[in-house]
Amino acid sequence: MVSLGNFSLDTGWVADNQQNLLIGGAAGLAALGLLYKRSSRDYKKSPSSFQLSGGAVDAGEVKNTVKEYYGEYNTLERGKGAVMKESQKVADLVDKFYSLVTDLYEWGWGQSFHFARKLPNRDWSASEVAHEAWAAATIRLGPGKTALDVGCGVGGPMRTVAGVSGGNVVGITINEYQVQRATYHNEKQGLSGQCKAVRGNFLEMPFQADAFDAAYAMEATCHAPTLEQVYSEVYRVLKPGSIFMTYEWVTTPRFDPSNTQHVACVDEIIIGNGLPDMRTWKQAEEAGKAVGFNLLESRDVAQASAAAVQPWYMRLGGNVPLFRWIGAFNGSIVAVMEFLRIAPRGLSDVHKMLFDTGVSVMEGGIEGIFTPMHMLIFQKPTDGESQQQQQGKEEEEDKAAPPSYAAAAAAAPSASAKLANGKGGKSTA
Repeated sequence: MVSLGNFSLDTGWVADNQQNLLIGGAAGLAALGLLYKRSSRDYKKSPSSFQLSGGAVDAGEVKNTVKEYYGEYNTLERGKGAVMKESQKVADLVDKFYSLVTDLYEWGWGQSFHFARKLPNRDWSASEVAHEAWAAATIRLGPGKTALDVGCGVGGPMRTVAGVSGGNVVGITINEYQVQRATYHNEKQGLSGQCKAVRGNFLEMPFQADAFDAAYAMEATCHAPTLEQVYSEVYRVLKPGSIFMTYEWVTTPRFDPSNTQHVACVDEIIIGNGLPDMRTWKQAEEAGKAVGFNLLESRDVAQASAAAVQPWYMRLGGNVPLFRWIGAFNGSIVAVMEFLRIAPRGLSDVHKMLFDTGVSVMEGGIEGIFTPMHMLIFQKPTDGESQQQQQGKEEEEDKAAPPSYAAAAAAAPSASAKLANGKGGKSTA
């Protein structure tokens, strides 16, 4: 440690991060003018590099919080079917996860924390808006009606849904920092009259029964210990006859639980995203029906349109080597901000966690074994009408439901050392 008056320099940290500092020095200096201009605007659509934080986590505790998070999740073995068995811990871990990653998500991704297919003659942002607008139409939201956004994040989708439909949206998120960010964006975009974010656990929502005209979830319910828990709460707060649409993170029919590469890839997605488990598409369908919903439609939107010019995982950079390069470049900027004490210590660990996980998400998409957007459209039966009556007669499915991811993966042999280490070598923070 070198001390110059009130300024101290941790020489050990410099040695450990020398490569990042060399790369990031040039990148950071080249961006200074643009970043200063951005940070001086009245409305900051996303945090600048000078404003990256650990969200609701105190700056001095970011590094310890990363260690605590990994202390729980790195006990799970990659390649053997990772499952967070202590479900009571999941809510706390998800809260910590989003405190750590929210600024980085907004900084690098935007206000909509979800994937979409890239449409012809549209950039990614426009494609994401179309993805959200589709949800507004599907749930039949309109003026005078109110929808629930289940796991709203910082509210990118809710503002689109409210804007295109003319209806109102109430979003729920477990993370207080995301409530603050969503409220800020709602006010700055003139939508505070239609959009509201509240803090709460979507397993025990602070809303009365039959309160909402519609509901949707954008890649959020994957954090629930079981889908039945969150779906039952959505069912409770919806009015009879209302629509609930959700995009689910699930394995696809191409996932082979006896393939160690498939298992290790999915395990990395679980560990790096704070998930309790990974479900199959069939489990998601059955969870909704088990709580009383009628299943109106089920399909993987990632595979649903030949008109999409790029698949969803191309949002991460096009290919794994390019994504790794982007990760190193952005990571070097974060490292410089951390070194200059502009960003809290430990934020570079969070950034590395996200990009290591991103590699597995991309590989899962390329292999076709994982999708973040299996669309399920459910409807709550109307008063006096049973689920069986409304659904009518259905033919028995030809194939039996596939085994759960955890049970099938647990029976598979261990992955190779390369795969067990995540192909990107994610290490303990």
